Amino acid sequence: MNRLSTFFIALFVCHFSTKAQIPNIELTPEITGVSNVIYVTHAGDDRLFAMRQNGVIRVKQPGAPAGTHTVFLDISDIVVDGGEKGLLGLAFHPDYKNNGYFFVNYTTTGGGASGKSVLARYSVDPADSNVALPNSGVILDTIHQPFGNHNGGCIQFGPDGYLYMGMGDGGSGNDPYNYGQNMSVKLGKMLRYDVNNENPPYYTVPPTNPFIDSSGVRAEIWASGLRNPWRFSFDRVTGDFWIGDVGQNQWEEIDLQPASSAGGEDYGWRCYEGLHVNNSVSQSGCPDSGDVVWPIYEYDHSNGCSVTGGYVYRGTAIGALYGRYVFTDYCEGDIKMLESDTSGNFSSQTLVAAGDFVPSFGEDRWGELYVCQGTTVYKITSPDCEPAAAILAADTTLVCANASLQAAN
Repeated sequence: MNRLSTFFIALFVCHFSTKAQIPNIELTPEITGVSNVIYVTHAGDDRLFAMRQNGVIRVKQPGAPAGTHTVFLDISDIVVDGGEKGLLGLAFHPDYKNNGYFFVNYTTTGGGASGKSVLARYSVDPADSNVALPNSGVILDTIHQPFGNHNGGCIQFGPDGYLYMGMGDGGSGNDPYNYGQNMSVKLGKMLRYDVNNENPPYYTVPPTNPFIDSSGVRAEIWASGLRNPWRFSFDRVTGDFWIGDVGQNQWEEIDLQPASSAGGEDYGWRCYEGLHVNNSVSQSGCPDSGDVVWPIYEYDHSNGCSVTGGYVYRGTAIGALYGRYVFTDYCEGDIKMLESDTSGNFSSQTLVAAGDFVPSFGEDRWGELYVCQGTTVYKITSPDCEPAAAILAADTTLVCANASLQAAN
């Protein structure tokens, strides 16, 4: 059995188990010398794309030295970089191999008092798969920003083929305009687009969006009540949707939307922070507690100050981590995993201390995870020989954390 086959066997070993062993984790430099790297992803192949906040995306070839990478796209001339602004999201189209489309979210000038967030589509150079065409950009959506923070910006394709974009509440503190609960604006929301449209505005609203027929509601809205969903992801096995939503002064939260959801969730902000009433704002017009979808996990600011959402690990190299959600806090920096007990209550366990200022995780083609920090992208590895049991049983040649599946490509 080849290594590609063993990868798909792994996809059936998909559950949180209770209080399993904590894997022995290390952070191994994978890409170095990329300043202000805030995201890393793949395009359906074995290359890695490292995104800088200033508007530059670099590409690293499989097997290349950590410091060897080239410019894939440079739109730094139109990106406003600094603080919580910049190039904030990158997602390759599910059919990228054939259409060459990828999407970005960035902040730029114009629009609101603090500029605007832009969702745009770009194209790869048909003559060179390692270079994008900087003049190919077409704008799908523009959202004005009243303040300079809480720009959100994470974009991901869901298992349904639609593009999801997380938008913060517009910034300042305690959502002064109550955008999280205002369904006529896109701020403070999770948005959902069908981007398979060759004509302006280059997207349509999916017919199954929950508010498509609701008067006075933006049809792009998938869910509401978010403060600043800084990184979200879909479990590549179950389709479950994990959202790390940054809190205000006390509580950070992780939300879980099951794959069976039809959308329409209200996660409570600004009326609630984590599992708690936000007493810093008027409760007039707030939803009843029974109408709010509560986070599955929260932690207070004695353990950090800004959650960085992550991924459910679906790689093959670290068996004890398989099926567990990995996340961190930007200020505290410990890489952690969530696990649930038999009653479905979640708790966290520390895997490794990365140090503070971790803005993002990333995932490669095979489901292995990466950590962005400073000028380096680290791969989450293990010095132990502990691949998932089903994989080891199927192919005893696939062993240890540094075993590569790239040969199956």
